Amino acid sequence: MLTAYPACFYKEKEGGYSVIFPDLNHLATCGNTLEKALNMAIDCLAGYIYTSEKDGTALPAPSDIKSIDVNSEYDDYEEAFANLVTVDVEEYAKVHFEKSIRKNLTIPKWLNDVAVHENINFSQVLQNALMEQLDLSSR
Repeated sequence: MLTAYPACFYKEKEGGYSVIFPDLNHLATCGNTLEKALNMAIDCLAGYIYTSEKDGTALPAPSDIKSIDVNSEYDDYEEAFANLVTVDVEEYAKVHFEKSIRKNLTIPKWLNDVAVHENINFSQVLQNALMEQLDLSSR
C-alpha cells in the first residue's frame, strides 16, 4: 500500500537540498542533488513509518499539500517547494530493512559438532546474541 506525506524541499545556498516532513515531528534528511534528496526522503519516510508501526506508535494523518507553508519550517534557503513523497513501506522494508544477508564465521570444530548434534539454528543464535549485545532485544 502506497503511503504519502508532504515534504518541504529546500535548495541550500551553499549547495545541496534539505528535506523536512512537517507532519512527522519535522523529520529531516538531505542530499547533494535533488534526485539524491528525493531518494533520501523516500528512505527516511519508509524508515520512520516502518519503525513507528513496529513500535505501535500512531502516525498522524498527512496534511493536505496545499496547506504546507515551506517558509514556516526553515528560512535560510535559495529556493523551496512542497511535494508529496510516496513509498510502499511493506515492499521497501522487504528490500532494505528485512532482507537477510549472509555472514561467514569461524568457530571451533568441537563447538560446531556439539551444536549440530543438538540441532542448533546457528543463524537464530547469532541474531539473538547480537540483539542482546546491542541492547536491541525489545525490538
